[in-house]
Amino acid sequence: MNLHEYQGKSILTKYGVPIQNGYAADTKEEALAMYDKLAEETGSGFAVIKAQIHAGGRGKGGGVKLAKNRDEAQGYINDILGMQLKTPQTPGGMEGPGKQVNKILVAEDAYAPDFDACKEYYVSILMDRARKQNVIIHSTQGGMDIEAVAEETPHLVHKTYIDPELGMQPFNAREVAFNLGLSGTAFKNMTKFIYKLYAAYIGADAALIEINPTLHNANDEIIAVDCKFSVDANALYRHKDIAEMRDKTEEDAVEVEAGEYGLNYVNLDGNVGCMVNGAGLAMATMDIIKLSGGEPANFLDVGGTADAERVEKAFRMILSDEKVEAILINIFGGIVRCDRVAQGVIDAYKNIGDIKVPIIVRLQGTNAVEAKQMIDESGLNVRSAITLQDAADVVKDVLS
Repeated sequence: MNLHEYQGKSILTKYGVPIQNGYAADTKEEALAMYDKLAEETGSGFAVIKAQIHAGGRGKGGGVKLAKNRDEAQGYINDILGMQLKTPQTPGGMEGPGKQVNKILVAEDAYAPDFDACKEYYVSILMDRARKQNVIIHSTQGGMDIEAVAEETPHLVHKTYIDPELGMQPFNAREVAFNLGLSGTAFKNMTKFIYKLYAAYIGADAALIEINPTLHNANDEIIAVDCKFSVDANALYRHKDIAEMRDKTEEDAVEVEAGEYGLNYVNLDGNVGCMVNGAGLAMATMDIIKLSGGEPANFLDVGGTADAERVEKAFRMILSDEKVEAILINIFGGIVRCDRVAQGVIDAYKNIGDIKVPIIVRLQGTNAVEAKQMIDESGLNVRSAITLQDAADVVKDVLS
């Protein structure tokens, strides 16, 4: 589950990680009041107005602005709050529809008092699944796209792996500070920063914490200026406070709806809708579609109770995607009987009405023969298949 910058920073502060202070607001009046409050606290009219959306590259789309006085702050607040922000990471990139900004962060100018003396670094923590270890990725090239840095200057991207049995050790933190070229007070503060950041990563069951930029200011302080924070959704039962931070408006509406019905749905870019029971079978189904020349439009696991209601809901979600040109239903009847699934497909088809795209159904397992007969005799625009390859070949045929 992704968090907004201000939410991620609120978690970091609980672990003592120094952050760029600020206040979140969702109305223009509240945002201006937060600017006044911040100006009184800092004694400066400088403030950064930041759009809060689940996407990076906000500055490239005009979603991050430095205001030097109250009038500028008010202007930027008016411009950013409610705007349709397009970044390289929003759906469709800079040419796509973007995301609406419903909340902004009014933050202090962390680069004061000497901007030229400040240095920016990149620091992130995530799981390296191949090595089965957490890794701290860090670079002196902060404030830039780490993908571009890795491609163009890979020697500037460093990785420090953490032994899962030992956990974070002093030499790990010192290695990061050394790779970033720090010394003296800044070196000590960076090691403390890394220690606390890793504690937040472990304590919050995070999947990713990315601080870009991590700021080294003129006073040798190390500060988290930005924060991308993602939490392992499987661990949210241990973090009720973090679970309450979920912003459904930032998520795909169909995926949110699917979750409410107990369906596992992920929207993709292809043209073949998939309805499968079981994650492994769903992955195999998508593979065979690609091998047959198609592209899966979604990942959809209806689970072990593929009754008429769930099948109908799954149908409607798949059909809401205008790119879908065919639907492949692939069900293995172990716990659930295939004839019940077939009846669910038939009932759902009739309830929905006129379905324009062809439907291919492959049912294997308990009562599979009876299920195929039911599909074949239904009189509906539904074609049955026996093997997975047969189903993929039918999909290829109807798309050609």
